[in-house]
Amino acid sequence: MSITELTDNRTTTEVVVGRVEEIPMGEGRAFVAGGEQIAVFRLRDGSLHATQAACPHAGGPLADGQTDVNVLVCPLHLYAYRWSDGVATNGAAPIRVFPVRDVEGEVVVDV
Repeated sequence: MSITELTDNRTTTEVVVGRVEEIPMGEGRAFVAGGEQIAVFRLRDGSLHATQAACPHAGGPLADGQTDVNVLVCPLHLYAYRWSDGVATNGAAPIRVFPVRDVEGEVVVDV
């Protein structure tokens, strides 16, 4: 685990949450990283994405949502959120997205 200072004086912590193969292709899994509940997704193209675990609209479990290369869809009310910035396509409150990467088979999230 390491801490990096950001330009606005916030810090981020790199947290290993598990192995890449623990997340099936096209699915998401919930984890706790640095005290934050997050959802990590491995899309069918192999890319990784991480968001907050609960939908801000009704607390839906985002790890159970449907995905494509552009958005995550909440399983409760079908609100869609862009991977790029967490903004909802219907104008609802945005979700938090986290930098995530594969480091030698481990999923590393910056929280």
